[in-house]
Amino acid sequence: MEETTTALSPSAVRAAREVRVVFSRMRRRLREVAGFDDLTPSQTSVLSRLSKGGAASASDLAAAEGVRPQSMAATLAALGRHGLIERRPDPDDGRRQLLSLTAAGRERVADSRHAREEWLARALQDHCTEDERRTVVEAMAVLERLTQP
Repeated sequence: MEETTTALSPSAVRAAREVRVVFSRMRRRLREVAGFDDLTPSQTSVLSRLSKGGAASASDLAAAEGVRPQSMAATLAALGRHGLIERRPDPDDGRRQLLSLTAAGRERVADSRHAREEWLARALQDHCTEDERRTVVEAMAVLERLTQP
């Protein structure tokens, strides 16, 4: 890792702290309204990954989530018991199985996404002015730039 010699400005340090604290609180609040009370964060993460990325093997999911294959097997078993995922043979490699969301899994993810978006939109409408909402949108564009390489 390259060491930087430029001192951090107090405003950069304060902004970093504020963003971290607010995002942490926002993440907790969004989890509360997500409707995944009966699932662990790992199970929820796998559902989200399958929803966004489509079918994947257990080993691909374990690598993407940064967990051991045994841990992923336990997560997938729990999701299977909930009827949220299904397995089918990989058409390119009959020795592997691909996991994907069932109709119930897709519905659960969509319902959760809708609940979180609705809660946030309602909170922004009820607690912010139109100008403040525009400021939030502009701030998100700035923060999005930070995620780029």
